[in-house]
Amino acid sequence: MRIDDFAKEKYISLATFKKDGSKVATPVWVARDGDRLYVITDAGSGKAKRLRNSSRAQIAPCDMRGNVRGEYVDAMATLMDDLGTDRVNTLISRKYGLMARVFGLMGSVRRLVGRGEEQRVGVEITLS
Repeated sequence: MRIDDFAKEKYISLATFKKDGSKVATPVWVARDGDRLYVITDAGSGKAKRLRNSSRAQIAPCDMRGNVRGEYVDAMATLMDDLGTDRVNTLISRKYGLMARVFGLMGSVRRLVGRGEEQRVGVEITLS
């Protein structure tokens, strides 16, 4: 698959790797800017923790439940700084519109009921 194909997908499976080499895949929303793909995740998520150890990743098209519809492609994924994360939030909001805003509000509700504030972090994906 090419970057154009992934950018058209509603969800992709982002596979990151544990220190022992085992793969952990998660369905995520995806947006494109230029020759890169972008996703957003909680800074404390498992995928963010794994990406802090290694930028090795794989992506494949999938449905919202993570059922993969094609072959995984090798990629590199890196966590972004605050400015980059703001840009990713904008890209995701543009592509997913109301759905992205609703999920953003859900995070606000979590903060109001005392479940804490989870920092979000952008992930930049480059195909190998």
